[in-house]
Amino acid sequence: MMSEQQRYKLHWISALIEMLKTMKEALLPLVVLIFANGFNGSRSGPWFLQYLSFIIFGVLIIALLISGIIKWKRFVYWFEDDELRIESGLFVKKKRYIPFDRIQSLDYTEGIFHRPFGLVKVKVETAGSSSLKKAEGELTAITKEAAERIEIEMAEAKSRKKEKPVIEGEEAILSDDIQEMVVEEKTPLQKVFKMTTKDLLILATTSGGIGVILSGVAIFMSQFADLIPFEWMYEEISAFIKFGVLIVAIAIFLGLLAVWILSVGMTFLSHYDFTVSLDKEDIVITRGLLEKKRVTVPLKRIQSVVLVENPFRKLFGYASVKIHSAGGGVGESSRINLFPLVKRSQVETHLAEIFPDLHLKEPVNKLTSRGKPFYYRIDFLWMLPVIGALIYFFFPYGLFSLAIIPVIIAFGLWQHRSAAYEIVDHQLIMRFRMFSLQTAYTMKKRIQSMEMKQSYFHRRKDVATITANVKSGIGSFHATVQHMEVEEAEKILEWYEKGKQPSEVAQE
Repeated sequence: MMSEQQRYKLHWISALIEMLKTMKEALLPLVVLIFANGFNGSRSGPWFLQYLSFIIFGVLIIALLISGIIKWKRFVYWFEDDELRIESGLFVKKKRYIPFDRIQSLDYTEGIFHRPFGLVKVKVETAGSSSLKKAEGELTAITKEAAERIEIEMAEAKSRKKEKPVIEGEEAILSDDIQEMVVEEKTPLQKVFKMTTKDLLILATTSGGIGVILSGVAIFMSQFADLIPFEWMYEEISAFIKFGVLIVAIAIFLGLLAVWILSVGMTFLSHYDFTVSLDKEDIVITRGLLEKKRVTVPLKRIQSVVLVENPFRKLFGYASVKIHSAGGGVGESSRINLFPLVKRSQVETHLAEIFPDLHLKEPVNKLTSRGKPFYYRIDFLWMLPVIGALIYFFFPYGLFSLAIIPVIIAFGLWQHRSAAYEIVDHQLIMRFRMFSLQTAYTMKKRIQSMEMKQSYFHRRKDVATITANVKSGIGSFHATVQHMEVEEAEKILEWYEKGKQPSEVAQE
């Protein structure tokens, strides 16, 4: 067995990246420290006390830089006994041995510090990475040639395991010969899907990035409420309001517009050149402008394919497709945007290239009227006290809250009309709606468990809720059809039983 003893180091830019990574985690406390004390010029005493915040900030920067240099100098990796071995640490040495046959994927990221030097960050994902909530191993900055060397070593190791020699002498194959064989078998990626500039702009303008930005501002304000001069802000806002309602409305509009433009820009940069390709048994997703990312998702790890149809995007003929993975090649995320935005008419064509054995038809078994009231009954009951309180405290204007009742009922009927299911051979199709319509396509062997729930009121009406639980990272994805007839729910449970064939259920 080949054993490569040569040890490799990361690129020197890793020291700077590690320093910035640590600074990013402590960014908010540092900013607060500067703004709370750094600009107080009226403070009396020695000069170093007046600039204490800046001195502390400078010392931290130097300490972080030294820490980054130490991490870079003490980090080495090498290949030995069909394993990727990593050693790091100064006072506490850490060693990690990752067998190549356990590696699910190698994910690449090219950040703004990587691209000028032709470097990449490599994240090593294994089946156990999802339980760790992080990559099994990470090489902060190495050359593309070094990254390709890891792929070659991994291919050699997996090839040796699959084809164990019968004769002992056959084990002595030269490393160069194996490398040539691997290079010859390497085929170009088969491009399946690529977002156009038009699609990218539609995705950016209709994304929920504005909510993320506003929630981030809210979190910042809640964490540092003591340091924010609310009284001064209140006085300034009160003075500004005196200019008139129109001026205030224009200011609010411009503020929301600026936040929206920022969210559009963030989405555009992160999804730029979004491409989905096939590489033998893997899906390869590349995206990003400033930070180019490449994520590899093994096909055998995919548990479910979900078509998501947002009502607003559906008006323009668009949908999105997400996949749930059992972990490994997706980092901390378990739900991957396979097609963030795609023409609805082209979904089946693109998915058929990736999943040729998947039946992509729409489910035809809709729900009967028996369970219809359950879709709006609960919402109606908990809204009644709210409506009553609004009428009581804001009469007569509170009477307008009665308009909520038909909205609740209409929304429940909409959910009921959207729900459907179908069994096709060894595949279950379930369609359900919260606000967006979701259609989940799942193979029987990928379903972790199936459960049927019935409340007291369900039993009186002979209805039930059926849920298919599918592994998704460290958690589960729950495909649920609510308030269907008990007989239909039981048929799905019978189909799921081990050894029970779909044809047997159909014959019943």
